[in-house]
Amino acid sequence: MASQNTTSARPEARLAKGFRDVEAGELRALDEMIAKIRAVYERYGFDALETPAIEYTDALGKFLPDQDRPNAGVFSFQDEDEQWMSLRYDLTAPLARYVAQNFQTLPKPFRRYAFGYVYRNEKPGPGRFRQFMQFDADSVGAEGVAADAEMCMLAADTLEALGIKRGDYVIKVNNRKVLDGLMEANGLSGAENAGRRLIVLRAVDKIDRLGGEGVAQLLGRGRKDESGDFTTGANLSDAAINNILGFTGWGSAGSTAPSNAVTLANFEGAVKNSEAGLAGIAELAELVRLCEAAGYGADRVRIDPSCVRGLEYYTGPVFEAELTFDVKGDDGKPVRFGSVGGGGRYDDLVSRFTGDRVPATGFSIGVSRLKAALSVIGAVETPRLGPVVVLVMDKGEVARYQQMTQTLRNAGIRAEMYLGSSGMKAQMKYADKRQSPCVVIQGSDEREKGEVTLKDLIEGAKAAAAIKDNKAWKEARPAQASVAEKDLVEEVKKLIARHTD
Repeated sequence: MASQNTTSARPEARLAKGFRDVEAGELRALDEMIAKIRAVYERYGFDALETPAIEYTDALGKFLPDQDRPNAGVFSFQDEDEQWMSLRYDLTAPLARYVAQNFQTLPKPFRRYAFGYVYRNEKPGPGRFRQFMQFDADSVGAEGVAADAEMCMLAADTLEALGIKRGDYVIKVNNRKVLDGLMEANGLSGAENAGRRLIVLRAVDKIDRLGGEGVAQLLGRGRKDESGDFTTGANLSDAAINNILGFTGWGSAGSTAPSNAVTLANFEGAVKNSEAGLAGIAELAELVRLCEAAGYGADRVRIDPSCVRGLEYYTGPVFEAELTFDVKGDDGKPVRFGSVGGGGRYDDLVSRFTGDRVPATGFSIGVSRLKAALSVIGAVETPRLGPVVVLVMDKGEVARYQQMTQTLRNAGIRAEMYLGSSGMKAQMKYADKRQSPCVVIQGSDEREKGEVTLKDLIEGAKAAAAIKDNKAWKEARPAQASVAEKDLVEEVKKLIARHTD
């Protein structure tokens, strides 16, 4: 006889490592953020585009299968045709595929914005998840530095629209051509050093998080993190490590950033007459000139040598939106949020498909990280009230209660009829959990009089805190009033207005 115990066959209810559930209150705040970001992007003339979350792995381009399964950075699987497919790791690579497919019919430049979740098969940590939301804007077919300058202005305007005060953020800019000149000056030019150059870029990109010592380890033999995992380094000489760290400004005296003019002069010395490096310096000078002409000075858009961006497809200017204000952590020590967005020029990404160079530039906001920062400074709007709940006092009158509920909805009021099977006390508790502003009560007595009782749960909670005696509670019947059923909508609107105005 088969065993009746099937417990061992049940799956465990557990959340996948590096992922998180997002509940209603946070989703509402995300919707509000997205609406504000979209308004700025559309004001700049960008139109929406949505691409799938799954692409063929070779179309993504950054991580290609080099073993039985591609497992460095992306989540991948094989379809029924044994072709490798991957969850997108950003919104830019799918855009490049879309442009290549539709190149002949698109306006040039093609200006699009997109938002959605992206996925990284990387080690999760505190505040670092494998699924997170990005909101991008890109100009494809835009050749000049003016398009890059516009992205910096867009970034600044978006942060201010979300409630970040001027002075609490900076848009940092650099140029990959300058970084290429730095590599060349330190013996890292040529195809044979491509892997080491990428390690250097990714290492310097972590300087805010790891500090100079951690980055020096990655530039040298490698680094072991707190968990014991080892990351292979670039194996640079001590002199090259010092040159690169010196270029980033790590350890320089004083906390005041140098002017853009001073930074450009320092760059000229660091690249040692490299043709690529000097071209990058010229582009940065033009970008700054254009931003300043539009009213975006160094207090908002600033050249910063530590701005690198870890993705390898950037070919020119790169930029990061950094929050500069400090907040107190759980241990009471200052914590800085740092980068909440970034981007840059990527002139070779579409050419992977077409063979032809297609200039492009873009900016991406890390929505989840920025939302956390906005919550700290109180820029995220307070959660809205829950729905009005119509209680079911008489199961024989469900149609009447449903009609009341629909009347409220038709008047634009969030409302629901209680659909459970519990009594009044449990229904009231349910309404409290739903953060309802009030409940609508109609028993037989109210029905005969053509009335309903409105119980204000917000005022009731305040009154309950002040009333200690049960007799006094019954006598006071706090925040409760009978109104004519025909005035239900008007009275509910008045009650809600008291708590939202």
